[in-house]
Amino acid sequence: MQKTSRRAFVRGSAALAAATAVLRDAHAFQAAGVMAKPSTPLMQFDYKDVRLLDGPMLIQFQHNHQLFLNLNEDSLLKPFRQLSGLPAPGEDMGGWYSPSPLFDPPKNMTGYIPGHTFGQYVSGLSRAYAATGDKATQAKVQRLVAGFSPTISEKFYSDYCIPAYTFDKTNVGLIDAHEFAGDPQALAVLNRATDAVLPFLPPKALNREEMMARPHKNVSFTWDESYTLPENFYLAYQRGAGARYRQLAQRFLEDDTYFGPLSENRNVLPGQHAYSHVNALCSAMQAYLTDGSDKHLRAARNGFSFVQAQSYATGGWGPDEGFRKPDTDELAASLGKTHNSFETPCGAYGHFKITRYLMRVTGDSRYGDSMETVLYNTILGARPIRTDGVSFYYSDFGQDAKKVDYEQKWPCCSGTFPQLTADYGISSYLRSAKGINVNLYVPSKIIWQQGGARVSLTQHTQYPANGETSMQLSVSKPERFTIALRIPAWAGSGTRVVVNGKAADVQLTPGTWASIDRTWKEGDRVELSLDMPLRLSPLDARHPQLVALLYGPVALFAIEPGSRAMTQKQLLAAQRVGSSPAWEVATDGEKVRMLPYPEIKDESYRLYQQTT
Repeated sequence: MQKTSRRAFVRGSAALAAATAVLRDAHAFQAAGVMAKPSTPLMQFDYKDVRLLDGPMLIQFQHNHQLFLNLNEDSLLKPFRQLSGLPAPGEDMGGWYSPSPLFDPPKNMTGYIPGHTFGQYVSGLSRAYAATGDKATQAKVQRLVAGFSPTISEKFYSDYCIPAYTFDKTNVGLIDAHEFAGDPQALAVLNRATDAVLPFLPPKALNREEMMARPHKNVSFTWDESYTLPENFYLAYQRGAGARYRQLAQRFLEDDTYFGPLSENRNVLPGQHAYSHVNALCSAMQAYLTDGSDKHLRAARNGFSFVQAQSYATGGWGPDEGFRKPDTDELAASLGKTHNSFETPCGAYGHFKITRYLMRVTGDSRYGDSMETVLYNTILGARPIRTDGVSFYYSDFGQDAKKVDYEQKWPCCSGTFPQLTADYGISSYLRSAKGINVNLYVPSKIIWQQGGARVSLTQHTQYPANGETSMQLSVSKPERFTIALRIPAWAGSGTRVVVNGKAADVQLTPGTWASIDRTWKEGDRVELSLDMPLRLSPLDARHPQLVALLYGPVALFAIEPGSRAMTQKQLLAAQRVGSSPAWEVATDGEKVRMLPYPEIKDESYRLYQQTT
């Protein structure tokens, strides 16, 4: 009885502290003059509106969809049943996912965070159902939610290393099951899951050092990410889970050490964990979209610009999962010190989300440029997740680089990968009050209602192998609207837009949208030809001779580079090898073969060349 009373007292104290924090933050938002939900110049389409056609993005999406659709449900639910004291049939999945007596950090990370990616697998399947309408996928989502429900218990989080980290993924899985897979029980299950985790969360967002300072038997591995919680708490509120989720979102905004300084344009990224802090920028965007907080919009915009300032030419960032100090040699030194250059599926997922948010709110097409750079130079080159959970984790942009898989099964990147690939469609197009904005030039078909007309637009393209994209329209009746095409900032002077065989009277300014406003009719055709010049991208201002070669948005990697020296003039004179994706650079010795990242298999390669 004494032990029970003490636990109740501790929980009651935590709840009181949490409630106090919520009230304080809510009052702060009111005092700051938070406005109603703002409108945005661009809006997201629904998953069902966009269908990917044959191409590498469809291949990745279908692989991830089928892999998780066919995973054993007892195995997926087993960690929750085990840690909650319920019968737990099924095979262990292993790796990070299954509880294990072998867990002995840092010597052995097996069993590190049991069940941590379950919510992301449910989320990815829910989004896949929304995109495909596949009933077997919907049924699996609903079975997983029903199976998870009886496992909900505070026992699960007893001595759990990072409860906020895993609950955030549980949250997104359940709200996506509700929103996209039509699960009628998902929000009720979420409310119970939230009750179970709250006693284990801090009273406010803490940074990693503050979290590790809290008492725990695995002190070094309790760096929990409570600062990423607000995005999905806000989304839960928006999707009908209840007002407390808005309050929880406000409670866990890391304003004191992160969003506050960023809103004042102070760079506090150096030394921080890269992916989670980019992901946290999405929470700032939701604070703007839900609460109208201009401070958080400034924080997200400034924070992302700091990320871009220390990104590789591939768009990736965060060597060894950490941001570096600007105006130092730290980023250059990382090329020779680590093969863990970019946490690829996780980083790409966060990157796609933040650029989508920022495009929606600002209308700035250059966020789309950033998104496509990450697409073609990181995630499309990721190895597929294997059926046993072996996954691709890091892109290697070092001086002697290779593609390898991660040593632990079912790591965090196995959760973000299916979410990201399910989002490819909604990342490709955005709506405006005047029509449609084409963000990504990918084989796809989109159908929408424009005024009184039912419209479809089908893209046929081999971009970025070349700069040509053709768009065929089907319109139920003539309708006037705007098709806005993203013209990348790197686009050359030879860029052209043709409508029905005639040059379009449209402004083609790199780094903006080219808006074609006309009355469209059945069979109209738009052809975009992007001039894709070769260009050099220095690593940073301190190392102007350390450069990457790019063709349009595509970084070219030297294959089996050895120690061959190249000049910048030689790099810019690179020649395409026939119609293949390969390029060749003529040096003073033998030719150097260069490939885009997705074409690299087992060869060694190098992104940055030291030039003279």
